[in-house]
Amino acid sequence: MSRPGFVRAWSIRLAWALVLVAGTLVVGGGIQAVMLVPDLQPWHRYVPPAELRAAEMGESFTLAQYLAREDEVFRQVLDNVETPVSSAAGTGSDVNRYVASSISSPRRAVRDWNRTFEMTPAAPRGGALLVHGLTDSPYSMRAIAEALEAQGFHVLSLRVPGHGTVPAALTKAVAEDWTAAVRVGARHLRRAIGSDRPLALVGYSNGGALVLRYALDAAADPRLPAPSSIVLISPMIGVSPAARLARMISALGRFPFFEKARWLDVVPEYNPFKYNSFPANAGTQSFRVSSGVQSEIAAAASSGVIARLPPILAFQSIVDRTVSTQAVVADLFDRLAGSRHELVVFDINRLSGMEPFIRDDDAALVGSLAAGGPRPYRRTLVTNAGADTLDGVARTVAPGATAAQDEPLGLAWPRQMFSLSHVALPFPIDDPVYGASPPASSPRSVALGRLSPVGEKGVLTVPIEVLMRAGWNPFFPYMSRRIVAWVTAP
Repeated sequence: MSRPGFVRAWSIRLAWALVLVAGTLVVGGGIQAVMLVPDLQPWHRYVPPAELRAAEMGESFTLAQYLAREDEVFRQVLDNVETPVSSAAGTGSDVNRYVASSISSPRRAVRDWNRTFEMTPAAPRGGALLVHGLTDSPYSMRAIAEALEAQGFHVLSLRVPGHGTVPAALTKAVAEDWTAAVRVGARHLRRAIGSDRPLALVGYSNGGALVLRYALDAAADPRLPAPSSIVLISPMIGVSPAARLARMISALGRFPFFEKARWLDVVPEYNPFKYNSFPANAGTQSFRVSSGVQSEIAAAASSGVIARLPPILAFQSIVDRTVSTQAVVADLFDRLAGSRHELVVFDINRLSGMEPFIRDDDAALVGSLAAGGPRPYRRTLVTNAGADTLDGVARTVAPGATAAQDEPLGLAWPRQMFSLSHVALPFPIDDPVYGASPPASSPRSVALGRLSPVGEKGVLTVPIEVLMRAGWNPFFPYMSRRIVAWVTAP
């Protein structure tokens, strides 16, 4: 056999081998899902047909139309999930968010914070569009919304399609639906506040990537209302590429035997304002959003469009198992132009006694932020004031400088908390659901922030590491103050 023929033959064999390996992984993953994933419930199967799609949200689509469809979505969930589930409620229903009498029911709150909400001062000084994260709801933006409203801002906290209802809705939602919804919100606020008032974008997690993509689009397209400032909280700039394999495995879910393959996690839904179960499609779409925004950042940096972005303030925990802290630094901040931007990073608690158990690559991130000499943006590390104290300081390095200055915060780490988490940043200590000290006047509901599970393993109905995850931010007052100052700056 000639050399070209030999190479061609082995190339074909290698290609077939790769196909066989991929097929084995996909089918094996599907079989594993069938065997290990718990039985699916109505909220894993019912997808409300009224949920909006990108094709319906054109330039003339209004927030009033958006809210009317949202009302219909929630009616469909009530009729097809909540009412029948509540009627058949039995053991374990006291912490099921879809049972009306449950302490996890969102109906116990003064309003259902799973829905889009708007705060409208009589004479707004500006507008702020708030966008929540993946599997989340507008509730996660409530405390920030209240802080901005107190400063006279017209606030719109948007429920993006697929969220706040049933986790099955995320088996159908796609990134384009979320992008279109953000545009609806920005257009509405610009019309509401007028052309001469500032428009801020505040995004948490997946919402951070969405508002950043919007800002990049607006920088290149003058037809889109341009923001005057951006705040990112745990922004989803980078996620695991394993979502690609999850997409392939979830494709098997079209076949009844492999129905469970659509799900990466099936967990009891005890959380009133966030899904616990996680469909593979949600991971796929978040990967599309994060990889898309990375590409747009790189293109904008090459073309110079990135210089048109307004000032960006970002908050990120140094340890984060949902998004990549390194991507926030390398793929966003190191590519920004000018000195108007600031990255605030929350360190681990150096007095927790857990430092020897922190993974080396996470512990090294603090050092990597300080490496490489001066940077064009401001860097702030929220950390212990010293090796022997829980008191916190904001240690800031100015753009172009290397020396740091400390600002005492009057806030401290709780001794039992060794770090923040991806889900902790937007919640204060007095949050009724996720805070460690909810107000005494709060309606009786599930208080997840007060749980401190210490006991035997393998006896709880949910993974203990989920309940142990930090759910509130001891430095929230500092973060809230910085957000208000950033958004209201002239």
